[in-house]
Amino acid sequence: MTGHTERAGVSEAERRLPLLRRSWAFLVDALAALGTLLIGVLMLVICADAVARNTMGASLPLVSELGALMLVMIVYLQLATTVRADRLARTEIFFTGFRESHPRAGSLLSAVFDAVGAATIGGIAWSTVRILEKDWKSGEYIGVTGIATLPTWPFRVLILLGVTVAAIEFLMRVAAALRFAASGGAK
Repeated sequence: MTGHTERAGVSEAERRLPLLRRSWAFLVDALAALGTLLIGVLMLVICADAVARNTMGASLPLVSELGALMLVMIVYLQLATTVRADRLARTEIFFTGFRESHPRAGSLLSAVFDAVGAATIGGIAWSTVRILEKDWKSGEYIGVTGIATLPTWPFRVLILLGVTVAAIEFLMRVAAALRFAASGGAK
């Protein structure tokens, strides 16, 4: 007779796996949704700046600096979803056909592509940690003192979160591709 933690040959860890996958998918999708929301905010800021330029003859403070930081933040917040949906740019003219005709080798090639992606994005995450530390210690801000300023560290935290989640997503794809290749190309 099996114990309470193992029913019908399924361990507790195997039962928790779907919950972990759903939680991970929720985090990835939540970051993408935040990025989408920030696109709307960025559009409002740019439109408000255009109205201010036309009505008052002057730009709003922080618009160019805020726009630059928000744009980078949006890209990295949505990167993990792009990776998970397999929507990164690559040479599909070769890759798709190769993967269909040679599933095992295609999975290995996917694993290499995703491993390089994980290393690259992991390097970006590592360098972002250093930038975040510098911004935090020095009290870095954007804007003009006395007019309008914002600290940069909250933006850096979200950028770091986005690149870290994207790097982990790449690693998860490497593991899935290697499992597929090890199984002989059978799902």
